[in-house]
Amino acid sequence: MDLLALADFTLVARHGGFGRAARESGRPKATLSRRVADLESGLNLRLFERGPRVLKLTEEGRALYEKTSVLLAQLDESTTAIASGGGAPRGRLRVSAPLLFSQAAMGKLAARFALQHREVRLEVTTEDRPVDMVEEGYDLVIRVNPDPDERLVGRIFMRDRIVVVASPELGRPSGATPVPAVLRGGAGADAAAPATTWDLTDAKGKPKRLAVQPVLHLSSLFMVRDAVRAQVGAACLPLSLVLNDLAASTLVQWGEVPSPEIALWALYPSRRLLSPRVSAFLDLLKEAFPQGTPQELAAYIA
Repeated sequence: MDLLALADFTLVARHGGFGRAARESGRPKATLSRRVADLESGLNLRLFERGPRVLKLTEEGRALYEKTSVLLAQLDESTTAIASGGGAPRGRLRVSAPLLFSQAAMGKLAARFALQHREVRLEVTTEDRPVDMVEEGYDLVIRVNPDPDERLVGRIFMRDRIVVVASPELGRPSGATPVPAVLRGGAGADAAAPATTWDLTDAKGKPKRLAVQPVLHLSSLFMVRDAVRAQVGAACLPLSLVLNDLAASTLVQWGEVPSPEIALWALYPSRRLLSPRVSAFLDLLKEAFPQGTPQELAAYIA
Protein backbone atom coordinates (compact mmCIF):
# COMPACT_ATOMS: atom_id res chain seq x y z
CA MET A 1 0.00 0.00 0.00
CA ASP A 2 1.22 3.51 -0.87
CA LEU A 3 1.93 5.22 2.46
CA LEU A 4 1.84 8.69 0.89
CA ALA A 5 -1.58 8.00 -0.63
CA LEU A 6 -2.79 6.78 2.76
CA ALA A 7 -1.48 9.95 4.40
CA ASP A 8 -3.26 12.10 1.81
CA PHE A 9 -6.51 10.19 2.35
CA THR A 10 -6.23 10.81 6.10
CA LEU A 11 -5.54 14.50 5.47
CA VAL A 12 -8.65 14.88 3.30
CA ALA A 13 -10.82 12.91 5.75
CA ARG A 14 -9.66 15.02 8.69
CA HIS A 15 -10.45 18.32 6.96
CA GLY A 16 -13.65 17.12 5.31
CA GLY A 17 -12.77 18.01 1.72
CA PHE A 18 -10.05 18.29 -0.90
CA GLY A 19 -10.14 22.09 -1.01
CA ARG A 20 -9.76 22.58 2.73
CA ALA A 21 -7.08 19.89 2.97
CA ALA A 22 -5.16 21.57 0.13
CA ARG A 23 -5.32 24.98 1.84
CA GLU A 24 -4.25 23.62 5.22
CA SER A 25 -1.38 21.55 3.86
CA GLY A 26 -0.25 23.69 0.93
CA ARG A 27 -0.60 20.66 -1.37
CA PRO A 28 -2.27 20.93 -4.80
CA LYS A 29 -5.91 19.91 -4.72
CA ALA A 30 -5.49 17.91 -7.93
CA THR A 31 -2.64 15.90 -6.39
CA LEU A 32 -4.69 15.02 -3.33
CA SER A 33 -7.64 13.98 -5.49
CA ARG A 34 -5.46 11.80 -7.71
CA ARG A 35 -3.75 10.06 -4.79
CA VAL A 36 -7.06 9.30 -3.07
CA ALA A 37 -8.46 7.95 -6.34
CA ASP A 38 -5.38 5.75 -6.75
CA LEU A 39 -5.84 4.45 -3.20
CA GLU A 40 -9.50 3.64 -3.86
CA SER A 41 -8.51 1.85 -7.04
CA GLY A 42 -5.79 -0.15 -5.30
CA LEU A 43 -8.13 -1.19 -2.48
CA ASN A 44 -11.10 -1.66 -4.82
CA LEU A 45 -13.17 0.34 -2.35
CA ARG A 46 -15.03 3.65 -2.48
CA LEU A 47 -13.73 5.66 0.47
CA PHE A 48 -15.71 8.88 -0.14
CA GLU A 49 -19.19 9.63 -1.38
CA ARG A 50 -18.72 12.61 -3.72
CA GLY A 51 -21.55 15.08 -4.23
CA PRO A 52 -21.67 18.48 -5.95
CA ARG A 53 -20.97 20.29 -2.68
CA VAL A 54 -20.43 17.51 -0.14
CA LEU A 55 -17.67 14.99 0.46
CA LYS A 56 -18.59 12.28 2.97
CA LEU A 57 -16.73 9.20 4.19
CA THR A 58 -18.28 5.86 3.34
CA GLU A 59 -18.56 3.23 6.04
CA GLU A 60 -15.36 1.61 4.75
CA GLY A 61 -13.67 5.00 4.55
CA ARG A 62 -14.55 5.85 8.15
CA ALA A 63 -13.21 2.49 9.37
CA LEU A 64 -9.97 3.03 7.48
CA TYR A 65 -9.62 6.58 8.78
CA GLU A 66 -10.12 5.60 12.42
CA LYS A 67 -7.35 3.01 12.16
CA THR A 68 -4.86 4.78 9.92
CA SER A 69 -5.08 8.20 11.60
CA VAL A 70 -3.86 6.64 14.84
CA LEU A 71 -1.05 4.71 13.16
CA LEU A 72 0.12 7.68 11.11
CA ALA A 73 0.08 9.90 14.23
CA GLN A 74 2.26 7.34 16.03
CA LEU A 75 4.65 7.25 13.07
CA ASP A 76 4.82 11.05 12.90
CA GLU A 77 5.48 11.40 16.63
CA SER A 78 8.14 8.67 16.56
CA THR A 79 10.02 10.20 13.64
CA THR A 80 9.77 13.69 15.19
CA ALA A 81 11.18 12.41 18.49
CA ILE A 82 14.04 10.62 16.72
CA ALA A 83 14.83 13.64 14.56
CA SER A 84 14.87 15.96 17.58
CA GLY A 85 17.08 13.61 19.57
CA GLY A 86 14.58 12.97 22.33
CA GLY A 87 11.01 13.07 23.50
CA ALA A 88 10.72 16.77 24.41
CA PRO A 89 7.17 18.10 23.97
CA ARG A 90 6.69 19.98 20.72
CA GLY A 91 3.99 20.57 18.12
CA ARG A 92 0.27 21.23 18.55
CA LEU A 93 -1.79 20.04 21.54
CA ARG A 94 -5.58 20.30 21.23
CA VAL A 95 -7.58 20.04 24.47
CA SER A 96 -11.34 20.13 25.04
CA ALA A 97 -12.55 21.05 28.53
CA PRO A 98 -15.98 21.68 30.13
CA LEU A 99 -17.20 25.20 30.77
CA LEU A 100 -17.05 25.31 34.57
CA PHE A 101 -13.54 23.84 34.83
CA SER A 102 -12.35 26.14 32.05
CA GLN A 103 -13.73 29.22 33.81
CA ALA A 104 -12.30 28.13 37.15
CA ALA A 105 -8.81 26.90 36.26
CA MET A 106 -7.96 26.43 32.60
CA GLY A 107 -6.66 29.95 32.01
CA LYS A 108 -4.02 29.60 34.73
CA LEU A 109 -3.22 26.02 33.75
CA ALA A 110 -2.79 26.95 30.09
CA ALA A 111 -0.51 29.84 31.00
CA ARG A 112 1.68 27.60 33.17
CA PHE A 113 1.86 25.00 30.41
CA ALA A 114 2.80 27.60 27.80
CA LEU A 115 5.59 28.96 29.98
CA GLN A 116 6.97 25.47 30.70
CA HIS A 117 6.69 24.13 27.14
CA ARG A 118 7.33 26.93 24.69
CA GLU A 119 7.63 24.58 21.70
CA VAL A 120 4.06 23.31 22.14
CA ARG A 121 1.15 25.21 20.58
CA LEU A 122 -1.66 24.64 23.07
CA GLU A 123 -5.24 25.08 21.83
CA VAL A 124 -8.07 24.81 24.39
CA THR A 125 -11.73 24.57 23.35
CA THR A 126 -14.45 25.04 25.97
CA GLU A 127 -17.59 22.93 25.49
CA ASP A 128 -19.76 20.58 27.53
CA ARG A 129 -20.95 18.39 24.65
CA PRO A 130 -19.45 14.93 24.00
CA VAL A 131 -16.71 15.07 21.37
CA ASP A 132 -15.27 12.45 19.02
CA MET A 133 -11.55 12.75 19.68
CA VAL A 134 -10.43 10.99 16.50
CA GLU A 135 -12.96 12.67 14.22
CA GLU A 136 -12.41 16.17 15.66
CA GLY A 137 -8.66 15.90 16.16
CA TYR A 138 -8.37 16.35 19.92
CA ASP A 139 -5.34 15.01 21.77
CA LEU A 140 -6.96 15.12 25.22
CA VAL A 141 -10.41 15.87 26.62
CA ILE A 142 -11.51 16.71 30.15
CA ARG A 143 -15.01 15.58 31.07
CA VAL A 144 -17.21 15.16 34.16
CA ASN A 145 -18.37 11.58 34.79
CA PRO A 146 -17.97 10.57 31.11
CA ASP A 147 -19.76 7.59 29.60
CA PRO A 148 -17.54 4.51 29.11
CA ASP A 149 -15.75 4.45 25.74
CA GLU A 150 -13.62 1.46 24.81
CA ARG A 151 -11.56 3.62 22.46
CA LEU A 152 -10.38 5.87 25.30
CA VAL A 153 -8.35 5.54 28.45
CA GLY A 154 -7.85 8.12 31.15
CA ARG A 155 -7.53 9.00 34.76
CA ILE A 156 -9.48 10.90 37.41
CA PHE A 157 -7.59 14.00 38.51
CA MET A 158 -10.27 15.79 40.55
CA ARG A 159 -13.26 14.87 42.72
CA ASP A 160 -15.99 17.20 43.92
CA ARG A 161 -19.47 17.06 45.45
CA ILE A 162 -22.67 19.11 45.42
CA VAL A 163 -23.80 21.17 48.43
CA VAL A 164 -26.83 23.35 49.07
CA VAL A 165 -25.83 26.89 50.02
CA ALA A 166 -27.52 30.23 50.68
CA SER A 167 -26.79 33.68 52.02
CA PRO A 168 -26.89 33.88 55.85
CA GLU A 169 -29.48 36.66 55.50
CA LEU A 170 -31.90 34.29 53.75
CA GLY A 171 -32.50 32.36 56.95
CA ARG A 172 -32.47 28.60 57.31
CA PRO A 173 -35.61 26.76 56.15
CA SER A 174 -38.18 25.64 58.67
CA GLY A 175 -41.33 23.63 58.17
CA ALA A 176 -42.82 22.93 54.74
CA THR A 177 -42.71 26.50 53.42
CA PRO A 178 -40.83 26.51 50.08
CA VAL A 179 -37.62 28.52 49.96
CA PRO A 180 -36.60 30.54 46.86
CA ALA A 181 -34.16 28.63 44.64
CA VAL A 182 -31.72 29.58 41.88
CA LEU A 183 -31.36 26.88 39.24
CA ARG A 184 -28.96 26.26 36.41
CA GLY A 185 -30.58 25.95 32.98
CA GLY A 186 -33.63 27.29 31.21
CA ALA A 187 -37.10 27.50 32.66
CA GLY A 188 -38.68 25.45 29.87
CA ALA A 189 -37.69 22.05 31.26
CA ASP A 190 -38.72 23.06 34.76
CA ALA A 191 -42.11 24.26 33.52
CA ALA A 192 -42.82 20.75 32.28
CA ALA A 193 -41.44 19.08 35.41
CA PRO A 194 -41.10 21.70 38.18
CA ALA A 195 -38.45 21.06 40.81
CA THR A 196 -40.39 21.31 44.06
CA THR A 197 -38.11 19.42 46.48
CA TRP A 198 -34.42 18.76 47.00
CA ASP A 199 -33.20 15.68 48.85
CA LEU A 200 -30.09 16.33 50.95
CA THR A 201 -28.28 15.29 54.08
CA ASP A 202 -27.64 17.69 56.94
CA ALA A 203 -24.40 18.23 58.89
CA LYS A 204 -25.10 15.10 60.96
CA GLY A 205 -25.69 12.95 57.87
CA LYS A 206 -29.45 12.74 58.38
CA PRO A 207 -31.65 12.79 55.24
CA LYS A 208 -33.77 15.86 54.73
CA ARG A 209 -36.26 17.00 52.09
CA LEU A 210 -36.30 20.69 51.27
CA ALA A 211 -39.26 22.34 49.53
CA VAL A 212 -38.11 24.90 46.97
CA GLN A 213 -39.70 27.47 44.68
CA PRO A 214 -37.56 28.28 41.60
CA VAL A 215 -37.26 32.05 41.17
CA LEU A 216 -34.30 32.36 38.78
CA HIS A 217 -32.76 30.25 36.00
CA LEU A 218 -29.18 30.91 34.87
CA SER A 219 -26.95 29.13 32.36
CA SER A 220 -23.66 29.33 34.29
CA LEU A 221 -22.85 28.01 37.76
CA PHE A 222 -20.73 31.10 38.38
CA MET A 223 -23.84 33.17 37.67
CA VAL A 224 -25.85 30.98 40.04
CA ARG A 225 -23.27 31.50 42.79
CA ASP A 226 -23.34 35.28 42.28
CA ALA A 227 -27.14 35.29 42.52
CA VAL A 228 -26.98 33.29 45.76
CA ARG A 229 -24.46 35.79 47.13
CA ALA A 230 -26.99 38.52 46.31
CA GLN A 231 -29.58 36.76 48.53
CA VAL A 232 -31.90 35.77 45.68
CA GLY A 233 -32.24 32.21 46.94
CA ALA A 234 -30.55 28.90 47.71
CA ALA A 235 -28.76 26.75 45.14
CA CYS A 236 -27.06 23.41 44.58
CA LEU A 237 -23.41 24.12 43.70
CA PRO A 238 -20.08 22.27 43.57
CA LEU A 239 -18.24 22.52 46.87
CA SER A 240 -15.11 23.82 45.13
CA LEU A 241 -17.06 26.80 43.81
CA VAL A 242 -18.27 27.94 47.24
CA LEU A 243 -15.54 26.85 49.66
CA ASN A 244 -14.04 30.34 49.80
CA ASP A 245 -17.48 31.86 50.49
CA LEU A 246 -18.14 29.31 53.23
CA ALA A 247 -14.79 30.08 54.84
CA ALA A 248 -15.57 33.82 54.73
CA SER A 249 -19.13 33.21 56.03
CA THR A 250 -20.61 35.05 53.04
CA LEU A 251 -22.51 31.82 52.32
CA VAL A 252 -23.70 29.06 54.64
CA GLN A 253 -24.18 25.38 53.87
CA TRP A 254 -27.62 23.86 54.41
CA GLY A 255 -26.63 20.33 53.49
CA GLU A 256 -25.11 18.04 50.89
CA VAL A 257 -26.80 16.44 47.90
CA PRO A 258 -26.35 12.64 48.13
CA SER A 259 -25.82 12.35 44.38
CA PRO A 260 -23.06 10.36 42.66
CA GLU A 261 -19.62 11.80 43.14
CA ILE A 262 -18.42 14.35 40.62
CA ALA A 263 -15.26 13.03 38.97
CA LEU A 264 -13.21 14.98 36.44
CA TRP A 265 -11.44 12.73 33.93
CA ALA A 266 -8.58 13.42 31.55
CA LEU A 267 -9.15 11.14 28.53
CA TYR A 268 -7.03 10.26 25.51
CA PRO A 269 -7.14 7.59 22.75
CA SER A 270 -6.26 4.15 24.08
CA ARG A 271 -4.74 2.91 20.83
CA ARG A 272 -2.38 5.82 20.49
CA LEU A 273 1.12 6.07 21.92
CA LEU A 274 1.01 8.67 24.68
CA SER A 275 2.77 11.64 23.13
CA PRO A 276 5.19 13.83 25.12
CA ARG A 277 2.69 16.70 24.76
CA VAL A 278 -0.15 14.76 26.38
CA SER A 279 2.18 13.36 29.06
CA ALA A 280 3.33 16.88 29.89
CA PHE A 281 -0.24 18.13 30.26
CA LEU A 282 -1.18 15.17 32.46
CA ASP A 283 1.86 15.92 34.62
CA LEU A 284 0.67 19.52 34.94
CA LEU A 285 -2.77 18.36 36.15
CA LYS A 286 -1.11 16.10 38.71
CA GLU A 287 1.14 18.93 39.87
CA ALA A 288 -1.77 21.37 40.15
CA PHE A 289 -4.13 18.92 41.89
CA PRO A 290 -1.93 16.38 43.71
CA GLN A 291 -4.75 15.14 45.94
CA GLY A 292 -7.62 15.91 43.58
CA THR A 293 -9.69 17.62 46.28
CA PRO A 294 -12.30 20.41 46.02
CA GLN A 295 -10.01 22.54 48.20
CA GLU A 296 -7.29 22.46 45.51
CA LEU A 297 -9.70 23.61 42.80
CA ALA A 298 -11.07 26.28 45.16
CA ALA A 299 -7.55 27.67 45.44
CA TYR A 300 -7.52 28.17 41.67
CA ILE A 301 -10.91 29.88 41.78
CA ALA A 302 -9.66 32.24 44.50
